Amino acid sequence: MKKLLLAALTVFSLSATAQVRLPQPSPGASVSQVIGTTDVSIKYSRPGLKGRDVFGGVVAYDKVWRTGANGATQITISNDVMVSGQKLTAGTYSIFSIPTKGNWTLIFNKDAGASEQSYSQDKDALRVTLAPSAVAKTEWFTIDFTDLSDSTANMNIYWADKKLTAPLMVETSKMIETAINKASTDNANVMRGAADYLQGKGKLEQALKLVNTSIAGAETFRNLWTKAQILGKLGNFAEALPLAQKALSLGQGDPSFGFFKDAIEKGVADYTSKIPVAVPANPLKKKK
Repeated sequence: MKKLLLAALTVFSLSATAQVRLPQPSPGASVSQVIGTTDVSIKYSRPGLKGRDVFGGVVAYDKVWRTGANGATQITISNDVMVSGQKLTAGTYSIFSIPTKGNWTLIFNKDAGASEQSYSQDKDALRVTLAPSAVAKTEWFTIDFTDLSDSTANMNIYWADKKLTAPLMVETSKMIETAINKASTDNANVMRGAADYLQGKGKLEQALKLVNTSIAGAETFRNLWTKAQILGKLGNFAEALPLAQKALSLGQGDPSFGFFKDAIEKGVADYTSKIPVAVPANPLKKKK
């Protein structure tokens, strides 16, 4: 009985020990960014300098490096992306690099769980050459995104005194236009949103067709205001003005109207100022 009790206590002790979570020397991290309509996410681990010489020391020059610590650094992209001008198809990849004293090679490998030992160049999906820049000392290995637009962003890798920047570009406009062509014209809000996007890209005639479809489905202050803006950009202030005025009237009581009220009022004033004032004809001179 005592032996059974001792065995049970031993198993319990081992189980309890196995559940203890200890801090990692290179803690895990993740970063994600939406570029237009494309999701980009990265999972990685963050080694620290800890007084060490990194490049040319801990990280050897001219050899494949896992670009992080612990398991593979992984990137997942929901749509095709151009990396430094080269296409990387949607999917999940491991990130490797080859640091040198000059330009670096950044590698996206199809084996998402690859290690430095199991890495195979035959499984590379893409290699790009990038020039690192010198930066102030970064204690912890870091990946982030900067310089964001609706179709571009920079993916940055920092550690020690180096920064590697990979420019990313997504064909957001093309994907949205494809989606618009497939969208149901019965959804007034979708058509209005698409018109808003296209007018922001300067595609005014396309935007006008879509907003007209939206208004035909259900007239709201938002699609009237969108049409007013499009007409204003086309220089048709006489038609834009009554639409903006009607949008002001329809918006009363709508919970979201407060976000647009000032802009619509400004639009009304602007369109009014740009409509030529009719000059009355000269009165006929009286006959003597």
